[in-house]
Amino acid sequence: MDIGKKIRELRISNGLTLEELASRSELTKGFLSQLERDLTSPSISTLEDILEALGTDLSSFFQTEEEEQIVFSEQDYFVDEREPYTIQWIVPNAQKNDMEPILLTLHPGCESMVLESHGGQELGYVLQGSPTLVRGNKKYRLRPRETFYLNGRTSHYLINTGSSDAKILWVTTPPIF
Repeated sequence: MDIGKKIRELRISNGLTLEELASRSELTKGFLSQLERDLTSPSISTLEDILEALGTDLSSFFQTEEEEQIVFSEQDYFVDEREPYTIQWIVPNAQKNDMEPILLTLHPGCESMVLESHGGQELGYVLQGSPTLVRGNKKYRLRPRETFYLNGRTSHYLINTGSSDAKILWVTTPPIF
């Protein structure tokens, strides 16, 4: 860990100058400047004084954050192939998030799973094909580049009456797939 760099980042994020931090921590501006440039190292006691002046403590300062993955590729996807459809979970472990996106490939003449009534919301975007959204006793014919957005209070599903695969990006909140 680059202690000097991290102290400098904390100082700047707190909107403090070197002079202000020196005054708050009862250290010299020169010492803090050398510390931030990693030309010197503080004692534990001095580091505690600096961190207190910056509104943190040793435990928080040295806690490392696990880098969060924010970009996913096909190698990260989990694929569930079934006869009537294929589901690709395009964000691994999305059930722990607020939203759960999937890529649904619905084969010709087949139906998706029925999504029972739930308290969340859903968004679907048709990438390919012309599936039909069945919600209650209503049917909505969809085309490529069309979107559906609905609350989950009524059970619903998709049917592909076309002759080629339909592909839908489908996002639910909370996760239900």
